[in-house]
Amino acid sequence: MVSLLGWFYDQRRRFFGRYSLDDPRPVAREAPYTFHLPSEVTLSALAPGDLVKLMFRGEPPGRKWDLERMWVTIVEISPGGLVGELANRPFDMPQLKVGQRVAFQRHHVIDVQWADPENAPEPEEEHQVWDRCMVDNHVVDGDARVGYLYREEPDLAQEGDRYPDSGWRIRADLTGLDEAQVETRGPTYIAIGKVLNKDDSWLHLLHEPIGSAFMRDPESGLFVAVEPSTGDES
Repeated sequence: MVSLLGWFYDQRRRFFGRYSLDDPRPVAREAPYTFHLPSEVTLSALAPGDLVKLMFRGEPPGRKWDLERMWVTIVEISPGGLVGELANRPFDMPQLKVGQRVAFQRHHVIDVQWADPENAPEPEEEHQVWDRCMVDNHVVDGDARVGYLYREEPDLAQEGDRYPDSGWRIRADLTGLDEAQVETRGPTYIAIGKVLNKDDSWLHLLHEPIGSAFMRDPESGLFVAVEPSTGDES
């Protein structure tokens, strides 16, 4: 049940609230392996009737989220930009409603659904990597580079998982970290792409077979093949 204070807050947002559109390009630069944007070819092919997904930010923010990704149907295209009509019912943005006109630029688009599939450009090669791996949190947090990695028979996936276990086990190069830092972070099971966002120096090894293992050479910084460790998993 919404409190009286919450009700007043929602009414203020409904009548006086505003929204802005987030520019997704900085996000894509920070997370190129988990956040894919349409190509310039795709954006150039947009036409009235196509659905595009945009990132709406509520001002003031919602009580649960201040950002919602919603679909917009393109109705006008001009040299100055595009205009569409909101196709989604916002979850927590009372200042927006279905059918409301929205002005935007091509660079705001994060996804496309084509009104006529024959107008769609050739499918783009995506670099997102959603298969899972086990990795030291030092790498994910950006405290350390990948130092050692090996690939074993996948055994961490659970029934119903959307993405499979890749078998990659990734350990950080702990050089320069003190004992307290090492002890406060353990491993985590996440998408490979999130590791690559922080350190993609091992991207060329991604499709190496099970049984492979590589150690970063401290002098050259390059990975060299080694015998897999028989110690505990990362």
